[in-house]
Amino acid sequence: MSMPQQAEPAVGKPPASGPRQSDGRTARRPLALRLLARPEVGVFLGAVAVLVFFLITAPPVRDGSSMANILYQSSTIGIMALPVALLMIGGEFDLSAGVAVISSALTASMLSYQLTLNVWTGVIVALIASLAIGAFNGWMVVKTGLPSFLVTLGTFLILQGVNLAVTKLVTGNVATDDISDMDGFDQARKIFASSFDVGGVQVKITVVWWLVFAALATWVLLRTKYGNWIFAVGGNQDSARAVGVPVKFTKITLFMLVGFGAWFIGMHNLFSFNTVQSGEGVGQELIYIAAAVIGGCLLTGGYGSAIGPVFGAFMFGMVQQGIVYAGWNPDWFKAFLGVMLLGAVLINLWVQRTATRR
Repeated sequence: MSMPQQAEPAVGKPPASGPRQSDGRTARRPLALRLLARPEVGVFLGAVAVLVFFLITAPPVRDGSSMANILYQSSTIGIMALPVALLMIGGEFDLSAGVAVISSALTASMLSYQLTLNVWTGVIVALIASLAIGAFNGWMVVKTGLPSFLVTLGTFLILQGVNLAVTKLVTGNVATDDISDMDGFDQARKIFASSFDVGGVQVKITVVWWLVFAALATWVLLRTKYGNWIFAVGGNQDSARAVGVPVKFTKITLFMLVGFGAWFIGMHNLFSFNTVQSGEGVGQELIYIAAAVIGGCLLTGGYGSAIGPVFGAFMFGMVQQGIVYAGWNPDWFKAFLGVMLLGAVLINLWVQRTATRR
């Protein structure tokens, strides 16, 4: 009768030599693919390419004052592109953003001038009105279930008509009166439209606000619960609701953030030029959306960053001013923007497919 054979203890065997085996689920992707998965990488490379191109073809761009002007143009787009990008990551659009900027400026200007109030009163009332417009857009979207494209298109038309009609009714003109000699104007101008000296170059305060808002938006997206909610509702709002994400609150507050951005840029316009043209702002909403898309935000929501739209806005400012400094016909500006937008969409599509390929 033979004795049963005992198994040798596993600890007695040295580990097998050779490369470590792992399945496809746990394999670490190469660094290049992980970088490509970041939504801002493509637009960063594009921004560098555009900058180098105009540095070569337009020598005035190399001057410090020219670059300060480019950054200023970029900041006025970028400040609005940030909340628009957050809203797009949350899966919605706001086509009223451009005229909402003018509505805010008109509210502050006419209220202060016609009632002879301190301009800060108009500024605060304009903020409340802008937040209310954003809240209305968000409430309509979540209450009715209508696409935000349709809801905000309706708001766009309403605001466009009200801007013109009310301004003519109150002032008898298509523009507001000059408020530069009113109480509080100088203090408000320092916050919204002042400049400061850097090495002999005048830099607009909006450049600083732009970077501050970008840093804050990045922190919110990557380090807060609210940022997780934004990505969740943009990816799949039904699944987000099922795991306890407050979908209605998130969407309404995102629209209100767009209203805040419209108020800020509206105040900048008012205190930069002392008066406001009631018919302006039409078409700017497309610039803001395009900057966000070029910055890596998907039209379908659930994907994007706050840094990408910063580079997207810089590309817009660079092209807008670079064409002028190069001495080209500025009528080509919109054509350049169209090429940039299509190129960015194709690059983002390629980046996504490459980054998700095993």
